[in-house]
Amino acid sequence: MPDFQTLLYHTANGVLTITMNRPDSYNAFNEQMKKELNDAFKEAEKDSAVRCIVLRGAGEKAFCSGQDLKEYPRQTDGGQEGSKRSLKDSLEKSYNPLIRKIRTIEKPVVAMINGIAAGAGCSVALACDMRVMSSEAYMLQAFVNIGLVPDSGAHWFLPRLAGMARAFEYAATGRKIPADEALQVGLVNKVATPAELENVTMELANAFAKAPTKAIGMMKRIFTKSLTCDLDSLLDYEAYMQQIASETEDHKEGIRAFIEKRKPEFKGK
Repeated sequence: MPDFQTLLYHTANGVLTITMNRPDSYNAFNEQMKKELNDAFKEAEKDSAVRCIVLRGAGEKAFCSGQDLKEYPRQTDGGQEGSKRSLKDSLEKSYNPLIRKIRTIEKPVVAMINGIAAGAGCSVALACDMRVMSSEAYMLQAFVNIGLVPDSGAHWFLPRLAGMARAFEYAATGRKIPADEALQVGLVNKVATPAELENVTMELANAFAKAPTKAIGMMKRIFTKSLTCDLDSLLDYEAYMQQIASETEDHKEGIRAFIEKRKPEFKGK
């Protein structure tokens, strides 16, 4: 098991739970946590025992409040006052690789939004395949409040999930998005009470952990491609990917189970 300082990393019954564990700072991203999250997803990608990933925050108040602004109180780099930290470098080295990994890892990733998801923390939640949100939580595109533009893929995810007008509203006003509204506009898939949030999330994750993992991974790849290609190209790509899916052990098990009138036992192979 990896040894992380800012994360909890636990696998059970095919479900990996990655917990951002800086509750005193609302699970804000510091440099170490960004590095460890990237490492955690790389580790999960290699581990065949992991068939679903749940990403959550420690404590009851926050999923992730975004960048830890206290880490660079003077916008300095390396502790040298006057040497301004490059946000472009920070995105290219840490945040963007994490977003890309969440979107390209061929395993379902479920965000359990137990509290505030703000700034880059909101973007990371939106990058996940599904989101289950506490009825007491809220999302916040906080960038405009400090004179910045959304990053970590927010401009890509928001209009695709909620539409362009809503996306602009959330980004340009920086207002809180409560759970019921997030569900209504399509930013999250489910809302649960705080007491039921973990049960609802793990029920979903456990179902994914028993599903045909390779097929789901290919679905992620096809859906992503569908956003940037025409119908004819997508039909050709679907046919190509379907052939690959048809050669998996899980497909063969699915056919056997159908013929034998029983529930399939998929192995993720």
